[in-house]
Amino acid sequence: MSKEGRKRKVAIITPPDIRSLVDPRTPSPKRYREENGESHETWNCEGELDGANFSTGIEETSYKVFNDSIHGHIEIHPLCVKIIDTPQYQRLRNIKQLGGCYHVFPGASHNRFEHGIGTCHLSGRLVKSLQKRQPELGITSEDILCVKIAGLCHDLGHGPFSHMFDALFIPTARPESRWKHEDASVRMFDHLMEANNLLPTFAKYSLADKDVTFIKELISGAALEENSSKMWPYKGRESGKSYLYEIVANKRTGIDVDKFDYFARDCHCLGISNSFDYKRYMKFARVINVKGKLQICVRDKEAGNIYDMFHTRNSLFRRAYQHKTSNIIERMITEALLKADRTIRFRGSHGKMLSISESIDDMEAYSQLSDAIYYQILHSTDPALEEARNILVRIEKRDLYKCIGSTILKKRREKEEIPDIQQEIADSIDEGPLINPEDFVVDIITFDYGMRDRNPIDAVRFYQKNNPNKPIILRKEEVSNMLPENFVEQQMRIYFRKNDPSSLEKAKRCFFRWCNGQQCTTPKGGDALADFTPMKASQESGQGNTERRLSFDD
Repeated sequence: MSKEGRKRKVAIITPPDIRSLVDPRTPSPKRYREENGESHETWNCEGELDGANFSTGIEETSYKVFNDSIHGHIEIHPLCVKIIDTPQYQRLRNIKQLGGCYHVFPGASHNRFEHGIGTCHLSGRLVKSLQKRQPELGITSEDILCVKIAGLCHDLGHGPFSHMFDALFIPTARPESRWKHEDASVRMFDHLMEANNLLPTFAKYSLADKDVTFIKELISGAALEENSSKMWPYKGRESGKSYLYEIVANKRTGIDVDKFDYFARDCHCLGISNSFDYKRYMKFARVINVKGKLQICVRDKEAGNIYDMFHTRNSLFRRAYQHKTSNIIERMITEALLKADRTIRFRGSHGKMLSISESIDDMEAYSQLSDAIYYQILHSTDPALEEARNILVRIEKRDLYKCIGSTILKKRREKEEIPDIQQEIADSIDEGPLINPEDFVVDIITFDYGMRDRNPIDAVRFYQKNNPNKPIILRKEEVSNMLPENFVEQQMRIYFRKNDPSSLEKAKRCFFRWCNGQQCTTPKGGDALADFTPMKASQESGQGNTERRLSFDD
């Protein structure tokens, strides 16, 4: 094109562009909405209409954008931000998501604070996708906001080192207590609301007492049995919105956004692959009437993806959550807390001083309890904490109780049997150094797919493309012939407190001898296998795996 042609083209195009920019009659988008009576609508970072936004400018500017390591840039509702900006919620920054796993996996430094924010985000995504796909459900902006808050606050009640506190410490320190962190989360939510006077703020967003009750019901995770004939037990929402109770903590199927977040977050921080795609699940989730109850169902072709989810759960438990080293570290931390229980005190309501185990009854005291107690004991000079301090020093020096072996139990054993098992192992061999039953730490672990010995998919209802409103059941054989036959397994690990070579050697011999008379597999661990393992001819002749030919000489 010639220079003259190019100039001619510019002369034609430029003037209208300039006039359109400077013409005062051209309205701004905001002025256009105001003049035409359109409501103020905002769109979230997924490109979906945010049904929980409100029309005033104050609320719009109060939205916060969090750059989450898993979900990227996410928008948090201003009421959720109000909750986050409280001492009770900020406490979660100092409670590690995976407890003792951080002592084994260097990347497992993430905490309950970020998990709560991630769960809040996914809660909103799932409920809004249902609202968009099925407007006939009548999901309101208040419903969405309540579900988001429940996702945010569902772990408020966790104690130091997360599940170590409610699974190991409390059952030992207060065996009569039936305390669960879910119950503590509800109580901590009440304490947070009262201490920060948040009820007026809740009312500002049209949330009444009934909505607060609904949030607490979602946090507690209580659910009806599928075939129960009882009346609808909840007060927060009527039975027509029963599916909302399956988003944050789904006791019916175990498929909920809590797992979606911690699977993705834990796998990312642990360096373990995650084969489950929660985004795909959300795309195919649908509410269907199942025997008079509205339940969240999913497309039949997603059965494999659901199995992947439960497989990921099982893999995480085996490789990380129940890692033999992180387990014994949590046991040692528990022993240290038990020895420090009556020495360390926290100020509760009305100035009452409470021990570690007593603090679960008073949220004012409990809100001061976090992982920081580990270093409070470790750096203390109080003589009363010397025993507890010595245990933590052993952890710091990696002088851990030794795992002398493990076995898979063919007959189920209960934790109440542990003292008898300790005594039986100690009595297995008489000669050698004296070994006390208390020198053994017996760890009984159950691995399952989340529903004990049942196939978790049996509780899930699916639908087909050509009939999306009819729920169906998919049996295991209809999905694949390569799925597990059994969905539960119980293992036993034995640790030994003493570290002198002679006592350690005898402890191994005692455990292997004890296994000889039990219904269990050949024990593994240490540097040898039990002598009662039958050997093949190739092994007797020196071929094959020579390690399997080693045995203890009794």
